[in-house]
Amino acid sequence: MSTISAAELDTPYTIDDAAIRRFREDGFIRLSGILSPETLADYVPEINRLVDEYNRLKDIPLEERSLYDQAFIQVHNLWTRSERVRELACCKRLARIAAELMGTRGVRMWHDQALYKESSGGFTPWHVDQQYWPMASPMSVTAWIPLQPVPIEMGPLCFGRGSHRKHIGRDLEISVESEQQIREAVKKEKILEVQEPFALGDVSYHLGWTLHRAGPNTTDTPRRVFTIIYMDADMRLAKPKNKNQQLDWEVWTPSTQIGEVMDDPLNPVLWQS
Repeated sequence: MSTISAAELDTPYTIDDAAIRRFREDGFIRLSGILSPETLADYVPEINRLVDEYNRLKDIPLEERSLYDQAFIQVHNLWTRSERVRELACCKRLARIAAELMGTRGVRMWHDQALYKESSGGFTPWHVDQQYWPMASPMSVTAWIPLQPVPIEMGPLCFGRGSHRKHIGRDLEISVESEQQIREAVKKEKILEVQEPFALGDVSYHLGWTLHRAGPNTTDTPRRVFTIIYMDADMRLAKPKNKNQQLDWEVWTPSTQIGEVMDDPLNPVLWQS
C-alpha cells in the first residue's frame, strides 16, 4: 500500500447530518470524493487479477448464460484471497461511513464482491439484497465502489427512493419475475427511480431492503465495480426463510448459530466507536 493510500484509508470522511438524514429517508446515497484516483489505482490491478483468476464464466459465451450471469461476473470474498485487497475491503474510512449512515455503534464484514459487467453485458433486474441474507435486523448496507467513471451507458445503479420502507419484492430472488413484478409495483406505488452517473472516486451506499437495478453496459469497456457489504456489529443470525438464506448462512458465517451475534472469523468488526 502506498503512503497516500494508507493515510486516506485510515482518515475519516466527514458526513454532515443532512446527508445522514437523506440516506435514512431515501435508503441510499452517492457520496463524492470518497477515494482518490491514486488510491483506487493502487488496487485495481489486483482486483482485476482476482476476477480473471476466479471468473467461472470466462469460457461461456454471453448468450448462453442465465439472465443473472449475463448481468455481471461475480467474485466473492476477495479480502480472503489477497492481502492487498484486504487493505481496501477492511479499511476504516469506508466502514465508518457505513456505521454513521446506519447509526450503529460499529459494523462487521458480511462479504465483499467484485461485480464486473462486461461490454454488452445485460441489465441487472430489480431486487433487494437482504432477500438473500439471514439477518435479524434491517441494519445492512452495501458500499458500491466503481473502479472507473460509470456513465449511464455503462449501467450504474438505479435506486427506488424510499423503497426500503415498502415491502416490495422481499420474497423474490434476482430473475425475470423480480424485474416484472417489482417494476409494476414501483410504478403503482409511484416510487421515484434515481439513476445517476458515477465519477471516479464516487461511492454509493444502499440499505439491504432498498430496491435497485442497473441497466446494460452498451459501451466497449467493462463496468468494473468492487462492493463491500457491511452489517451492524451486533447483527444476529435469523432462521433462514429460503434456500438462499440457508446457503449464505453456510458460506458467510458458518460457525454462527441461530440467534447468536455473527462473530465468525469471516465477519470481523471493521469499525466501532
